[in-house]
Amino acid sequence: MTAVRSIPTEQEILGWFSTLSNWGRWGPDDERGTLNLITPAKRLQAAGLVRDGLVISCARTIGYEPAADNLAPARHFMLASGEGDAPVEVGRTGATDAFLLQPHGITMTHLDAPAHSHVRTDPSKPWTLYNGKSARLVTTAQGAAVGSIELAGGGIVSRGVLLDIPAVRGVPWLEGSDPVLPEDLDAAEAAQGVRVDPGDILFVRTGFPKRRVELGPRPPTEGICALQPACLPWLREHDVAVLGADTGNDVMPSQYPAIGLPVHGVGMGAIGLWILDNPDYEELAQTCARLRRWEFQAVIAPLKLANGTGSPVNPLAML
Repeated sequence: MTAVRSIPTEQEILGWFSTLSNWGRWGPDDERGTLNLITPAKRLQAAGLVRDGLVISCARTIGYEPAADNLAPARHFMLASGEGDAPVEVGRTGATDAFLLQPHGITMTHLDAPAHSHVRTDPSKPWTLYNGKSARLVTTAQGAAVGSIELAGGGIVSRGVLLDIPAVRGVPWLEGSDPVLPEDLDAAEAAQGVRVDPGDILFVRTGFPKRRVELGPRPPTEGICALQPACLPWLREHDVAVLGADTGNDVMPSQYPAIGLPVHGVGMGAIGLWILDNPDYEELAQTCARLRRWEFQAVIAPLKLANGTGSPVNPLAML
């Protein structure tokens, strides 16, 4: 398998649903996809990378205000507060609240479950999830009967690698719909003296969260940088277990409107790749540059949401 060095056509991408497929690799009933690459030995390797006792959160703070790139923000409801009369004269009382969260989108840090991506390459065939599971098993009434976020309910712990693309290019962040290409990933590996190995959690910094803080949010129609689908053979060749660029991972607006979001489509539907959307690597990138090491123990623990297609997460890098 050779990494792509040019921008693929729609037909080439449609072909990757077959040529890059991991269907059957871990058995006909497998739903975990690339999480199978994270072995006990891989977790032990990751644990050995904790040297300074540092823990860095790679999540964005969940806010409740609408924004140009967040038209359906989370909602926060106080059920009891400290403002009213307490139900008891002395002792203890407390506050309680409830949250309404829609994790999918381009602002909340979340992990996609396999049930999130439904794919097909022929209009005459049914829609499927990874490994040929029927998309009809994801229903309005029951949610995801297959491919649920519960598959990762035990937590994901592996070696994490951060590739800082703006640093290699000498810019503070990538602009607009500027894509990350396979040669960018290679250049970052070379510049940082690190290599992405099978079973790794790959963090790709574009600098988008920094741009959003400094220049404000903007609608996705104005462009969001991410991985160009040309990176898909690279990801399959390196056997990446989890991909997490600090945006929605697909360039927006879609460069391939007829087939939607190829990194999600081919990545999740064919490769079985787990995708982490919208993390924030600004503090992590500064720390890695200071320590001059770009590998660490990475921990992602989704909520055990029955029949869920995704979950908000707080990814942790431990150095």
